[in-house]
Amino acid sequence: MGDSSGSVSIDVERIFFGGKEHRVRTRHGTLSVSVYGDEDKPALITYPDVALNHMSCFQGLFFCPEAASLLLHNFCVYHITPQGHELGAAPISSDVPVPSVDDLADQVADVLDFFSLGAVMCLGVTAGAYVLTLFATKYRERVLGLMLVSPLCKAPSWSEWLYNKVLLNLLYYYGTRGLVKESLLQRYFSMEVRGNGQDPESEIVQACRSLLDERQGANVWRFLQAINRRHDLTESLMKLQCRTLIFVGENSQFHADAVHMTTKLDRRYCALVEVQACGSLVTEEQPHAMLIPMEYFLMGYGLYRPPQQETSPRSTLSLFCISPELLSPESMGVKLKPIKTRISLNV
Repeated sequence: MGDSSGSVSIDVERIFFGGKEHRVRTRHGTLSVSVYGDEDKPALITYPDVALNHMSCFQGLFFCPEAASLLLHNFCVYHITPQGHELGAAPISSDVPVPSVDDLADQVADVLDFFSLGAVMCLGVTAGAYVLTLFATKYRERVLGLMLVSPLCKAPSWSEWLYNKVLLNLLYYYGTRGLVKESLLQRYFSMEVRGNGQDPESEIVQACRSLLDERQGANVWRFLQAINRRHDLTESLMKLQCRTLIFVGENSQFHADAVHMTTKLDRRYCALVEVQACGSLVTEEQPHAMLIPMEYFLMGYGLYRPPQQETSPRSTLSLFCISPELLSPESMGVKLKPIKTRISLNV
């Protein structure tokens, strides 16, 4: 049994680090998109939070063997990296206009066109969740489902707007150092893993801290600027018909947004999972908490975790072949009332 689990994790590592990177020219600049898996499979599009890329935002989830077997068995994964957030990126010239959030959503459509993709599944975190939700409201026929982690959906409050303006000024002059770095880590993680005077900082926070050192402050500034100018999606959410699974850490700064979003989506197609003792970045802090809800959610599309023998799924992910009862929240294995899930810290 130990050998089997080891072989899975080694294979996941090979796949995760062995993807093909593409430079995709869009209407609003060139993006880096990393592709992992069999391109004949249905597509899963990911989009990270501010100052992160797929390595720092989704590695924990894909390195969880059970989640990796579920996602990589059923999907070809297309990790979209915000402009200038890829490893080794140069500063973007100040002459290049800062994109709006609508521009960012249109970039996602351009990525789908580049790879000749039809309707896709989406997985986004916080700012990335906002971009993919906006994309779903603008291009409804191109989104089959949304898996959102600590999502934003409203325009920033005055306090968030002012806080981000201070961060933007610090980013402009000092980059992702000092106070900016600490503020970003507070955005992502709960106090339990950030450490305090008694408990040390966890490895995932240390790794993220190191990755933030490599970010170009000017490029992060552009993405945060766009997100700080975002508009309210509440009215558009009511028109969405795709199934939506929302995760939020109970200690997330954006907990209220996630709950608000759940109340505005069609209750027949939406479920909320609240993860205890967790910040916004559930994909890194407690990825195991996402497994069972995702598994039940994807069952509604006829997608399952593989048996021991590998078989290549060729599902079209068509919603039209799903029986009505599978579209109910109960089919996801979760209730509309937030469910508290906890990973034992003693294990």
